[in-house]
Amino acid sequence: MTVPLAVTEYGDGAPGLSPVAILHGLFGSGRNWASIAQVLGANRRVLALDLRNHGASPWAATMSYGEMAEDVRALMHARGFRRYALIGHSMGGKAAMIAALRYGQEIERLIVIDIAPVAYRPHHLALVQAMRGLDLVGITRRSEADARLRAAVPDPGERGFLLQNLVFEDGRARWRINLDVIERSMAELVGFPAFPEGTVYQRPALFMAGARSDYIRREHEPAIRRLFPKAEIARIPQAGHWLHSEQPQAFLARVEPFLDRAAK
Repeated sequence: MTVPLAVTEYGDGAPGLSPVAILHGLFGSGRNWASIAQVLGANRRVLALDLRNHGASPWAATMSYGEMAEDVRALMHARGFRRYALIGHSMGGKAAMIAALRYGQEIERLIVIDIAPVAYRPHHLALVQAMRGLDLVGITRRSEADARLRAAVPDPGERGFLLQNLVFEDGRARWRINLDVIERSMAELVGFPAFPEGTVYQRPALFMAGARSDYIRREHEPAIRRLFPKAEIARIPQAGHWLHSEQPQAFLARVEPFLDRAAK
């Protein structure tokens, strides 16, 4: 069963340019992409989604990439879009890849950010456990949660990113992401499902890696090209895993021309 995803829309679109849906990474939400979406929205319709169990979207008991891909497709169809482009970062990049491999006839362009169609170590599991282990009783400000989380998550940037998911309602703190299901689904989230031999996405794809990140390594390139034979692989200097926020101008300089080629 699909989940009706929360979405923020930017731009009115332009003749000949397909809409673009942006899929965030684990622990993120569509609002992490607001500045990029605003720039892209100057020329096209852009939809920044909250994936299931994240942001303002409903919680669900399961969280496979197939389900996430179908959620995205259902939202785009509900908006009347039968042809569109996808941008996906990290977990959202895997969901976008699955959507492209399953529904390639309707996805005109694919942009995958700092993730490959391979399995990774479950290093995010420790972050989930740290968040679940945080005693929220009596916390009234995010700074208090930050102090309590410091021992388990020493990096202040990483801690700040996680704490974007802490919300306060009626004077009480709660996580707005479904930590139980994310933890239960972690083995699936770090993996990548197998496809029958010969399954490919035949349209253009752009894989973007941060030069300081090891999420897309040279040894991953054969797996990328096997499933996405028209893939371009670009590395952004001076950037890590969150290259779109670390180097937004360099990011946009590659993304905008790639998307514009869809109109030609």
